[in-house]
Amino acid sequence: MTDLKGKWVFITGASRGLGRLAALLMASEGCNLILHSRSKEHTAPLEEEVKAKGVMCHSVEADLNDIKTVYKMLEDIDALGVDVDVVLNNAGLQIAYRKEFCLTPPEDYEVSFNVNTISPAIICYHFLPKMIERGFGRIVNTTSGIALEPEQAGYSAAKAALDKITVDMASKLDGTGVTMNLTDPGWCRTDLGGPNAPNSPESAIPGVVVGAFVSDNVNGKLFRAQVFAGMSLNQAVAKAESHA
Repeated sequence: MTDLKGKWVFITGASRGLGRLAALLMASEGCNLILHSRSKEHTAPLEEEVKAKGVMCHSVEADLNDIKTVYKMLEDIDALGVDVDVVLNNAGLQIAYRKEFCLTPPEDYEVSFNVNTISPAIICYHFLPKMIERGFGRIVNTTSGIALEPEQAGYSAAKAALDKITVDMASKLDGTGVTMNLTDPGWCRTDLGGPNAPNSPESAIPGVVVGAFVSDNVNGKLFRAQVFAGMSLNQAVAKAESHA
């Protein structure tokens, strides 16, 4: 398992749900954190919680539907003067469930692609060259297993586009020490998944962060988090590497 102690980890959508759980796990592994949310106020309690674990932590803010604020956030991260070694593109938005799916408005696609595809891609493009230059980096993009549901067309199409971008970029990374992988948390009872989802948020841990700890040769893969439910991090990473 790759040792990330002392590394800097950037997590989008960190204030609640799976992002928050991922942040707590990474802090427990000795990682320093940069926490994103739409407002720094949202991550302030978590920032104090992870600092109590003995790691360093900063908060940044951006509305992922407003691309200008994403670029501003990246400038703010650069100004911290630290090397971001791991990116967990966790944030996502399911904009609507359209029972009359033939009436799906174009705005569903516009907002969904901004939040779920374009912003994560911009973040990847920003940090990837620096990771390659240093010879180490891990990027994990969160996708979705939603299929055959035109009622959620904007969301599912945006996640499918993120899958394509991730796998295509990963194909260029062999031998660089940098990996890009995908994780699918499964349908969890988060603000996005809703109260009727079959899985607890905790069941997606450690699966949603496995891609940050795998070795350099595990690249361009999809890790379904529910496969690792109930495992320790070490067990999960070993399983991920054995099936890569």
